[in-house]
Amino acid sequence: MKKNIINIIDEPMFEAKAYKLSNKEKIICSIARKLGINKFSKRAEKYDNEASFPTENYKDLHKAGLLAICIPEINGGLGASFKTYCLAAAEVGRYCGATALTWNMHVCSTLWTGSLADDLNMSKEFHKNHRKQRKIHYERIIKKGAIYSQPFSEGGNAAAGASPFSTTAEPVKGGWKINGKKIFASLSGHASYYGILCTEIISNKKPSQKNTLYLAIPANAKGVNVVGEWNPLGMRGTISRTLTFENVFVAKKESLMPRGMYFEAAKRWPHMFLTLSPTYVGLAQAALDFTIKYLRGEAPNTPPIKRRMFPTKQIAVAEMQVLLENLKSIWFQSISEACVDPSPQQIKRAYATQYTVMEGAHRIAQLAIRTCGGQSMLKSLPLERIFRDSRCGSLMLPWTAEICLDRLGKISLYKSGEKD
Repeated sequence: MKKNIINIIDEPMFEAKAYKLSNKEKIICSIARKLGINKFSKRAEKYDNEASFPTENYKDLHKAGLLAICIPEINGGLGASFKTYCLAAAEVGRYCGATALTWNMHVCSTLWTGSLADDLNMSKEFHKNHRKQRKIHYERIIKKGAIYSQPFSEGGNAAAGASPFSTTAEPVKGGWKINGKKIFASLSGHASYYGILCTEIISNKKPSQKNTLYLAIPANAKGVNVVGEWNPLGMRGTISRTLTFENVFVAKKESLMPRGMYFEAAKRWPHMFLTLSPTYVGLAQAALDFTIKYLRGEAPNTPPIKRRMFPTKQIAVAEMQVLLENLKSIWFQSISEACVDPSPQQIKRAYATQYTVMEGAHRIAQLAIRTCGGQSMLKSLPLERIFRDSRCGSLMLPWTAEICLDRLGKISLYKSGEKD
C-alpha cells in the first residue's frame, strides 16, 4: 500500500480510535479519502454534467491498488474484509457518488468470489477448482486494470431473489450460449467484463434459482450490445444503459462462481446486498460537510460570508448531525457483524440499516438544501448533485426501500412457516 504524504482537509468519517479500526482499515480508508479529496472531488461535476463515465478515477483506483481491494493477499490484492471495503467506499462516495457506486459493482465480483465464497459449503476439490478459476479474473484486474461490472436488473423480481433470472445460459461445447437482457446495467460500454447472473438451462427441468450461474462475459464478445440512452436524475456517471445478449458464447473459464453458489450466498450471506449502502453513507456525510463549510464562509466557489450566527441555521445543523450519527451507528454495527448464516436479529438489522441509510441520506441532503438556501441549488456547487444522487438509493435493487420495509415487517410478525 502506498502512503503518499498529502495534506488532508476533511477528517475521517470513522475515527480509528473511536470505532476501534485496525491499522489496515485506517490505512485503506486514508488512501480512499486522499483520492477523493485530491482527485475525485475535482472531476465529479464534469461526470455529472456530461453523464460520462469516471474513467480517470478508475485509473487512479487501479494505481492505488483499490481495484484489488478485496482480492486475497495471496493473489496479490489488499485482502480487505467486507467491513474494510464498506468503510473505504463510504469515503469515496463522500466525494463522487457515481465512482463509489460503480466501484461497488466491480468490487463485488472479487468479494463474492473471494471471502464470501470461502465461507460457503464447498468440498475440498470443489473449493480448490474455484480458487484456481478465480485467479484468472484476479490477475486481469491486478495486471491489466480490468473492470468488472455486475448487472442485476431485468425488469422483474429476479434481482430480489423471488424468481429465476430471465437471462439464460444454454450449455454448449466448451461453455454456454447466453441470451437475455439487463437493464440499469451500470458501467455499460466501459467495463472490461460483464459479471452476469443468469439461469442455466437444464434439460427437462423448470428454471430455478438453484441453477443460477455467475459468468464474466467479455465486453467485446460477439452478440453483446449496449443500447438506449442514459440521461437520469442522479448518479449520471454510472452509465447504466441496457445490455442485450444474443447467442453470446462464453467459455467455461469465464465462470466466476460454480453453479448454485450464488444462490447459496444470497441465502446465507445476505449482507452481500448491503454493498450499495456505503455510497449513500458518504453522500450523507458530504451534505453535512458542505453545509458546515458554507455556513462558516469556507465553501469553495462561494463568497466568504458567515451565516453560522443564526439560531435557525444552528438548529438545522444539529438536526443533520443527529440524523447522520444515527445513520452511521446502525450502519457501522451492520457491516461489523456481517457474516455467513446471520441470526434473525442481524438480518432484521440489515434491512433496517439499508432503509435508514437510503432514506436518511436524502433527508440530510434535503435539510442541507433548505438550510444553505438558494445558492446551494446551483449546479456549480456540489450540494445540488449530492441532493439528486441521494434520491436514487431507495430505488436500487435488490434491496429497495419498499422491499426492506416489506420483508422487515413480515419477518417480524411471522415465524418460519406461519401464514394466515
